[in-house]
Amino acid sequence: MNYETPLASEDAALVDDASIQPGRRRWLPIAAGAAIVLVVLALWLSMREKPAAGGDAPVQTIPAVTVISPGSSVVARTVNATGSLAARVEMPVGVVGEGGEVRQVLVQPGDWVRAGQTLAVIERSVQTEQARSLAAQIEVARADAKLAQAQLDRAKALVARGFISQADIDQRTATRDAAQARVNVAVAQLAEQRARNGRLDIRAPAAGLVLTRGVEPGQIVGAGSGVLFRMAKGGEMEMLAQVSEDDLATLRPGNSAMVKPVGGSEQFAGRVWQVSPVIDPQTRQGIARIAVSYNAAIRPGGFASAAIVSGSGQSAVLPESAVQSDDKGNYVYIVDGKNQVERRDIAVGQVSDAGVSVKSGLTGNERIVETAGAFLTPGQKVKPEFRKAQ
Repeated sequence: MNYETPLASEDAALVDDASIQPGRRRWLPIAAGAAIVLVVLALWLSMREKPAAGGDAPVQTIPAVTVISPGSSVVARTVNATGSLAARVEMPVGVVGEGGEVRQVLVQPGDWVRAGQTLAVIERSVQTEQARSLAAQIEVARADAKLAQAQLDRAKALVARGFISQADIDQRTATRDAAQARVNVAVAQLAEQRARNGRLDIRAPAAGLVLTRGVEPGQIVGAGSGVLFRMAKGGEMEMLAQVSEDDLATLRPGNSAMVKPVGGSEQFAGRVWQVSPVIDPQTRQGIARIAVSYNAAIRPGGFASAAIVSGSGQSAVLPESAVQSDDKGNYVYIVDGKNQVERRDIAVGQVSDAGVSVKSGLTGNERIVETAGAFLTPGQKVKPEFRKAQ
Protein backbone atom coordinates (compact mmCIF):
# COMPACT_ATOMS: atom_id res chain seq x y z
CA MET A 1 0.00 0.00 0.00
CA ASN A 2 1.22 3.47 -0.88
CA TYR A 3 0.96 5.99 2.08
CA GLU A 4 3.06 8.76 0.59
CA THR A 5 0.44 10.37 -1.69
CA PRO A 6 -1.92 11.74 1.04
CA LEU A 7 0.94 13.05 3.08
CA ALA A 8 2.26 14.88 0.09
CA SER A 9 -1.07 16.67 -0.53
CA GLU A 10 -1.38 17.74 3.13
CA ASP A 11 2.11 19.20 3.08
CA ALA A 12 1.22 21.21 0.00
CA ALA A 13 -1.85 22.70 1.71
CA LEU A 14 0.19 23.70 4.75
CA VAL A 15 2.71 25.35 2.55
CA ASP A 16 0.00 27.42 0.80
CA ASP A 17 -1.54 28.54 4.13
CA ALA A 18 1.79 29.54 5.48
CA SER A 19 2.45 31.65 2.42
CA ILE A 20 -0.97 33.44 2.60
CA GLN A 21 -1.25 34.01 6.43
CA PRO A 22 1.43 36.71 6.74
CA GLY A 23 -0.35 38.90 4.16
CA ARG A 24 -3.68 38.70 5.99
CA ARG A 25 -2.05 39.61 9.28
CA ARG A 26 -0.58 42.75 7.74
CA TRP A 27 -4.08 44.00 6.55
CA LEU A 28 -6.05 43.32 9.76
CA PRO A 29 -4.63 46.26 11.82
CA ILE A 30 -5.13 48.61 8.88
CA ALA A 31 -8.83 47.62 8.49
CA ALA A 32 -9.50 47.96 12.21
CA GLY A 33 -7.92 51.38 12.30
CA ALA A 34 -9.96 52.52 9.32
CA ALA A 35 -13.19 51.33 10.99
CA ILE A 36 -12.38 53.26 14.17
CA VAL A 37 -11.68 56.40 12.15
CA LEU A 38 -14.99 56.08 10.35
CA VAL A 39 -16.94 55.66 13.61
CA VAL A 40 -15.24 58.67 15.18
CA LEU A 41 -15.90 60.72 12.06
CA ALA A 42 -19.60 59.75 12.08
CA LEU A 43 -19.94 60.72 15.73
CA TRP A 44 -18.19 64.01 15.12
CA LEU A 45 -20.46 64.80 12.20
CA SER A 46 -23.59 63.95 14.18
CA MET A 47 -22.52 66.20 17.05
CA ARG A 48 -21.18 68.98 14.91
CA GLU A 49 -23.15 72.27 15.08
CA LYS A 50 -24.33 73.71 11.80
CA PRO A 51 -23.41 77.34 11.22
CA ALA A 52 -26.38 79.73 11.08
CA ALA A 53 -27.03 81.54 7.85
CA GLY A 54 -25.47 84.97 7.81
CA GLY A 55 -23.40 84.46 10.98
CA ASP A 56 -20.80 82.37 12.66
CA ALA A 57 -22.83 81.46 15.82
CA PRO A 58 -23.82 77.77 15.80
CA VAL A 59 -27.46 76.76 16.56
CA GLN A 60 -28.93 73.39 17.45
CA THR A 61 -31.94 71.77 15.78
CA ILE A 62 -34.74 73.29 17.90
CA PRO A 63 -38.43 72.26 17.72
CA ALA A 64 -40.90 74.94 16.70
CA VAL A 65 -44.01 75.32 18.89
CA THR A 66 -47.11 77.47 18.55
CA VAL A 67 -47.62 79.88 21.43
CA ILE A 68 -50.47 82.22 22.35
CA SER A 69 -50.92 85.11 24.73
CA PRO A 70 -54.62 84.94 25.69
CA GLY A 71 -54.84 88.09 27.76
CA SER A 72 -57.77 88.54 30.14
CA SER A 73 -61.50 88.51 29.38
CA VAL A 74 -64.78 88.57 31.26
CA VAL A 75 -65.84 85.02 32.07
CA ALA A 76 -69.08 83.96 33.74
CA ARG A 77 -68.42 81.78 36.77
CA THR A 78 -70.63 78.72 36.53
CA VAL A 79 -71.35 76.11 39.19
CA ASN A 80 -72.44 72.72 37.83
CA ALA A 81 -74.69 70.66 40.07
CA THR A 82 -77.13 67.77 40.05
CA GLY A 83 -80.22 67.13 42.12
CA SER A 84 -83.87 66.13 42.20
CA LEU A 85 -86.96 67.94 40.97
CA ALA A 86 -89.88 68.76 43.27
CA ALA A 87 -92.85 71.05 43.66
CA ARG A 88 -91.71 74.39 45.06
CA VAL A 89 -94.65 74.42 47.49
CA GLU A 90 -96.17 70.97 47.84
CA MET A 91 -99.61 70.85 49.44
CA PRO A 92 -100.82 67.54 50.94
CA VAL A 93 -104.63 67.41 50.96
CA GLY A 94 -106.52 65.16 53.38
CA VAL A 95 -109.82 64.88 55.26
CA VAL A 96 -110.71 68.07 57.10
CA GLY A 97 -114.13 67.05 58.47
CA GLU A 98 -115.46 63.89 60.03
CA GLY A 99 -115.14 61.90 56.82
CA GLY A 100 -117.35 59.17 55.45
CA GLU A 101 -117.81 57.22 52.24
CA VAL A 102 -116.31 58.72 49.07
CA ARG A 103 -119.00 59.07 46.42
CA GLN A 104 -117.05 60.80 43.62
CA VAL A 105 -113.47 61.73 42.76
CA LEU A 106 -113.57 64.68 40.40
CA VAL A 107 -109.89 65.21 39.45
CA GLN A 108 -106.95 63.25 38.12
CA PRO A 109 -103.18 63.76 38.47
CA GLY A 110 -102.10 66.46 36.05
CA ASP A 111 -105.33 68.47 36.34
CA TRP A 112 -105.24 72.17 37.17
CA VAL A 113 -107.67 73.26 39.90
CA ARG A 114 -108.70 76.58 41.41
CA ALA A 115 -108.74 77.46 45.08
CA GLY A 116 -111.68 75.82 46.86
CA GLN A 117 -112.54 73.51 43.99
CA THR A 118 -114.03 70.16 45.06
CA LEU A 119 -111.64 67.27 44.54
CA ALA A 120 -113.75 64.47 46.04
CA VAL A 121 -117.38 64.25 47.32
CA ILE A 122 -118.25 62.50 50.60
CA GLU A 123 -121.68 60.91 51.24
CA ARG A 124 -123.70 63.24 53.49
CA SER A 125 -127.31 62.00 53.80
CA VAL A 126 -127.25 61.91 57.63
CA GLN A 127 -125.63 65.34 57.88
CA THR A 128 -128.21 66.78 55.49
CA GLU A 129 -131.10 65.58 57.69
CA GLN A 130 -129.37 67.02 60.73
CA ALA A 131 -129.23 70.37 59.00
CA ARG A 132 -132.94 70.21 58.21
CA SER A 133 -133.72 69.41 61.85
CA LEU A 134 -131.75 72.45 63.00
CA ALA A 135 -133.52 74.62 60.45
CA ALA A 136 -136.88 73.50 61.89
CA GLN A 137 -135.70 74.29 65.39
CA ILE A 138 -135.02 77.82 64.25
CA GLU A 139 -138.63 78.18 63.19
CA VAL A 140 -139.83 76.86 66.57
CA ALA A 141 -137.58 79.29 68.41
CA ARG A 142 -138.76 82.20 66.29
CA ALA A 143 -142.40 81.30 67.01
CA ASP A 144 -141.68 81.24 70.74
CA ALA A 145 -139.93 84.57 70.48
CA LYS A 146 -142.86 86.06 68.55
CA LEU A 147 -145.33 84.87 71.21
CA ALA A 148 -143.20 86.24 74.02
CA GLN A 149 -143.03 89.61 72.26
CA ALA A 150 -146.80 89.72 71.84
CA GLN A 151 -147.39 88.91 75.52
CA LEU A 152 -144.97 91.63 76.50
CA ASP A 153 -146.74 94.17 74.31
CA ARG A 154 -150.16 93.33 75.84
CA ALA A 155 -148.76 93.56 79.35
CA LYS A 156 -147.32 96.99 78.68
CA ALA A 157 -150.79 98.17 77.54
CA LEU A 158 -152.37 96.99 80.80
CA VAL A 159 -149.74 98.33 83.18
CA ALA A 160 -151.11 101.90 82.87
CA ARG A 161 -154.54 100.72 84.07
CA GLY A 162 -153.06 99.00 87.08
CA PHE A 163 -153.90 95.45 86.06
CA ILE A 164 -150.22 94.41 85.57
CA SER A 165 -147.43 95.19 87.94
CA GLN A 166 -143.95 96.26 86.94
CA ALA A 167 -142.67 92.91 88.14
CA ASP A 168 -144.84 91.12 85.60
CA ILE A 169 -143.49 93.38 82.87
CA ASP A 170 -139.92 92.53 83.83
CA GLN A 171 -140.71 88.81 83.81
CA ARG A 172 -142.34 88.95 80.39
CA THR A 173 -139.41 90.99 79.06
CA ALA A 174 -136.99 88.32 80.26
CA THR A 175 -139.12 85.62 78.66
CA ARG A 176 -139.05 87.50 75.36
CA ASP A 177 -135.27 87.94 75.54
CA ALA A 178 -134.74 84.25 76.31
CA ALA A 179 -136.89 83.26 73.38
CA GLN A 180 -134.88 85.54 71.07
CA ALA A 181 -131.66 84.06 72.39
CA ARG A 182 -132.92 80.56 71.60
CA VAL A 183 -133.48 81.75 68.04
CA ASN A 184 -129.89 82.92 67.82
CA VAL A 185 -128.64 79.61 69.24
CA ALA A 186 -130.65 77.63 66.69
CA VAL A 187 -129.32 79.81 63.85
CA ALA A 188 -125.72 79.28 65.04
CA GLN A 189 -126.25 75.51 65.32
CA LEU A 190 -127.57 75.39 61.76
CA ALA A 191 -124.61 77.41 60.49
CA GLU A 192 -122.22 75.07 62.31
CA GLN A 193 -123.86 72.02 60.78
CA ARG A 194 -123.72 73.54 57.32
CA ALA A 195 -120.03 74.32 57.82
CA ARG A 196 -119.42 70.72 58.87
CA ASN A 197 -121.26 69.51 55.81
CA GLY A 198 -119.16 71.80 53.65
CA ARG A 199 -116.00 70.30 55.13
CA LEU A 200 -117.10 66.82 54.16
CA ASP A 201 -115.98 67.48 50.58
CA ILE A 202 -112.23 67.36 49.85
CA ARG A 203 -111.34 70.77 48.44
CA ALA A 204 -108.21 72.36 47.01
CA PRO A 205 -106.61 74.71 49.55
CA ALA A 206 -105.17 76.86 46.74
CA ALA A 207 -104.94 76.97 42.96
CA GLY A 208 -102.40 74.61 41.52
CA LEU A 209 -101.56 71.33 39.83
CA VAL A 210 -102.73 67.94 41.10
CA LEU A 211 -99.68 65.67 41.40
CA THR A 212 -101.00 62.48 42.98
CA ARG A 213 -104.34 60.92 43.92
CA GLY A 214 -104.75 58.36 46.69
CA VAL A 215 -108.51 57.86 47.00
CA GLU A 216 -111.18 55.99 45.05
CA PRO A 217 -115.01 56.01 45.08
CA GLY A 218 -116.46 53.76 47.80
CA GLN A 219 -113.47 54.25 50.08
CA ILE A 220 -114.18 55.16 53.72
CA VAL A 221 -112.05 58.10 54.80
CA GLY A 222 -111.62 59.94 58.06
CA ALA A 223 -109.22 62.09 60.02
CA GLY A 224 -106.67 59.27 60.13
CA SER A 225 -106.76 58.45 56.43
CA GLY A 226 -103.64 60.45 55.66
CA VAL A 227 -102.95 62.31 52.43
CA LEU A 228 -105.51 61.80 49.68
CA PHE A 229 -104.09 64.26 47.12
CA ARG A 230 -100.81 66.08 46.61
CA MET A 231 -100.72 69.41 44.81
CA ALA A 232 -98.11 71.85 43.56
CA LYS A 233 -99.19 75.34 44.52
CA GLY A 234 -99.47 77.45 41.38
CA GLY A 235 -97.78 74.64 39.43
CA GLU A 236 -94.38 76.05 40.44
CA MET A 237 -91.47 73.60 40.39
CA GLU A 238 -87.96 73.66 41.74
CA MET A 239 -84.70 71.78 41.60
CA LEU A 240 -82.90 70.81 44.79
CA ALA A 241 -79.35 71.19 43.51
CA GLN A 242 -76.62 69.46 45.53
CA VAL A 243 -73.68 71.88 45.64
CA SER A 244 -70.26 71.43 47.22
CA GLU A 245 -69.33 73.49 50.25
CA ASP A 246 -66.88 75.66 48.29
CA ASP A 247 -69.31 76.39 45.45
CA LEU A 248 -72.22 77.02 47.80
CA ALA A 249 -70.35 79.95 49.33
CA THR A 250 -70.35 81.70 45.92
CA LEU A 251 -74.11 81.42 45.34
CA ARG A 252 -76.73 84.01 46.22
CA PRO A 253 -80.53 84.16 45.84
CA GLY A 254 -81.26 85.59 42.42
CA ASN A 255 -78.46 83.79 40.54
CA SER A 256 -79.69 82.59 37.16
CA ALA A 257 -79.51 78.93 36.19
CA MET A 258 -80.32 76.51 33.39
CA VAL A 259 -81.98 73.24 34.40
CA LYS A 260 -81.90 70.13 32.21
CA PRO A 261 -84.00 67.12 33.28
CA VAL A 262 -82.42 63.71 32.76
CA GLY A 263 -83.72 61.96 29.65
CA GLY A 264 -84.60 65.18 27.83
CA SER A 265 -82.76 67.58 25.59
CA GLU A 266 -84.55 70.77 26.67
CA GLN A 267 -83.15 73.26 29.15
CA PHE A 268 -85.31 75.51 31.31
CA ALA A 269 -84.42 78.88 32.74
CA GLY A 270 -84.57 79.15 36.50
CA ARG A 271 -83.38 81.28 39.37
CA VAL A 272 -81.93 80.44 42.76
CA TRP A 273 -84.46 81.48 45.40
CA GLN A 274 -82.89 79.90 48.46
CA VAL A 275 -79.39 78.83 49.48
CA SER A 276 -79.17 76.27 52.26
CA PRO A 277 -77.90 77.72 55.56
CA VAL A 278 -76.48 74.34 56.62
CA ILE A 279 -73.99 71.82 55.22
CA ASP A 280 -74.47 68.07 55.42
CA PRO A 281 -71.61 66.86 57.65
CA GLN A 282 -71.45 63.53 55.80
CA THR A 283 -71.38 64.68 52.17
CA ARG A 284 -70.03 68.22 52.78
CA GLN A 285 -72.71 69.52 50.44
CA GLY A 286 -75.57 71.99 50.69
CA ILE A 287 -78.74 72.59 48.70
CA ALA A 288 -79.44 75.46 46.34
CA ARG A 289 -83.15 75.62 45.51
CA ILE A 290 -83.77 76.72 41.92
CA ALA A 291 -87.29 77.89 41.06
CA VAL A 292 -88.51 76.83 37.60
CA SER A 293 -91.80 77.62 35.85
CA TYR A 294 -94.16 74.77 35.11
CA ASN A 295 -93.45 72.56 32.14
CA ALA A 296 -94.72 69.07 31.40
CA ALA A 297 -91.11 67.87 31.07
CA ILE A 298 -90.36 68.84 34.67
CA ARG A 299 -91.68 65.99 36.79
CA PRO A 300 -91.34 66.06 40.57
CA GLY A 301 -89.20 63.20 41.78
CA GLY A 302 -87.08 63.20 38.64
CA PHE A 303 -83.36 63.95 38.36
CA ALA A 304 -81.76 66.94 36.64
CA SER A 305 -78.51 68.81 36.13
CA ALA A 306 -78.05 72.54 36.44
CA ALA A 307 -75.55 75.19 35.44
CA ILE A 308 -75.75 78.09 37.91
CA VAL A 309 -74.12 81.41 37.04
CA SER A 310 -72.53 82.55 40.30
CA GLY A 311 -71.03 85.75 38.91
CA SER A 312 -68.37 86.92 36.48
CA GLY A 313 -64.74 87.97 36.56
CA GLN A 314 -61.58 88.56 34.58
CA SER A 315 -59.54 85.48 33.71
CA ALA A 316 -57.49 83.95 30.92
CA VAL A 317 -59.26 81.54 28.56
CA LEU A 318 -57.13 78.82 26.96
CA PRO A 319 -57.84 76.17 24.34
CA GLU A 320 -58.14 72.70 25.83
CA SER A 321 -55.02 71.58 23.93
CA ALA A 322 -52.90 73.97 26.00
CA VAL A 323 -53.91 72.51 29.37
CA GLN A 324 -52.04 69.43 30.61
CA SER A 325 -52.62 67.40 33.74
CA ASP A 326 -50.79 64.84 35.84
CA ASP A 327 -50.73 63.58 39.40
CA LYS A 328 -49.82 67.04 40.67
CA GLY A 329 -52.78 68.74 38.97
CA ASN A 330 -53.34 70.95 35.94
CA TYR A 331 -50.54 72.92 34.32
CA VAL A 332 -49.41 74.65 31.13
CA TYR A 333 -46.04 75.19 29.49
CA ILE A 334 -44.93 78.76 28.99
CA VAL A 335 -41.93 80.03 27.01
CA ASP A 336 -39.69 82.36 29.00
CA GLY A 337 -37.43 85.14 27.75
CA LYS A 338 -34.70 82.63 26.87
CA ASN A 339 -37.12 80.62 24.73
CA GLN A 340 -37.01 77.78 27.23
CA VAL A 341 -40.05 75.78 28.33
CA GLU A 342 -41.23 76.33 31.87
CA ARG A 343 -44.01 74.48 33.70
CA ARG A 344 -46.69 76.63 35.34
CA ASP A 345 -49.32 75.09 37.65
CA ILE A 346 -52.84 76.52 37.24
CA ALA A 347 -56.30 76.17 38.77
CA VAL A 348 -58.93 75.43 36.13
CA GLY A 349 -62.32 77.11 36.24
CA GLN A 350 -65.25 76.79 33.87
CA VAL A 351 -64.91 74.62 30.75
CA SER A 352 -67.10 75.77 27.86
CA ASP A 353 -67.13 75.93 24.09
CA ALA A 354 -64.94 79.03 24.30
CA GLY A 355 -62.21 77.10 26.12
CA VAL A 356 -60.90 76.56 29.63
CA SER A 357 -60.91 79.50 32.00
CA VAL A 358 -58.02 79.76 34.43
CA LYS A 359 -58.90 80.78 37.98
CA SER A 360 -55.33 81.25 39.15
CA GLY A 361 -51.74 80.76 38.02
CA LEU A 362 -51.69 83.00 34.94
CA THR A 363 -52.01 86.70 34.18
CA GLY A 364 -52.78 86.07 30.50
CA ASN A 365 -49.70 87.93 29.24
CA GLU A 366 -47.42 84.87 29.18
CA ARG A 367 -46.41 83.02 26.04
CA ILE A 368 -48.26 79.75 26.46
CA VAL A 369 -47.60 76.63 24.39
CA GLU A 370 -50.86 75.91 22.58
CA THR A 371 -50.14 72.41 21.26
CA ALA A 372 -47.50 69.67 21.57
CA GLY A 373 -47.15 70.31 25.29
CA ALA A 374 -47.13 66.59 25.97
CA PHE A 375 -43.88 66.21 23.97
CA LEU A 376 -41.95 68.92 25.81
CA THR A 377 -39.94 68.90 29.01
CA PRO A 378 -39.15 71.77 31.38
CA GLY A 379 -35.95 73.57 30.41
CA GLN A 380 -36.10 72.48 26.77
CA LYS A 381 -35.24 75.16 24.25
CA VAL A 382 -37.90 75.82 21.59
CA LYS A 383 -38.61 78.09 18.71
CA PRO A 384 -41.88 79.94 19.50
CA GLU A 385 -44.23 80.80 16.68
CA PHE A 386 -46.77 83.31 17.92
CA ARG A 387 -50.47 82.96 17.09
CA LYS A 388 -53.00 85.56 18.12
CA ALA A 389 -55.65 84.15 20.49
CA GLN A 390 -59.21 84.17 19.17
